[in-house]
Amino acid sequence: MNLTFQFASLGEFLNMGGYAFYVWLSYGVGALALIALIVNSARKRKTVLNNIAKKQAREERLRQHRSNAA
Repeated sequence: MNLTFQFASLGEFLNMGGYAFYVWLSYGVGALALIALIVNSARKRKTVLNNIAKKQAREERLRQHRSNAA
């Protein structure tokens, strides 16, 4: 198996043939967007789960109140 590499050294790889700013900036923006999406999803999930728990507790209180009133 013959592997050929585009870059001769690590420094050349990091420089990306003179386009390093654009290449690494695009990777950074992409990673930042993914991190923001993960954080936002985790926060929304927590909010939804809290709302569900509150609704279930409210419904249980209503059931108990109706059974005591009957």
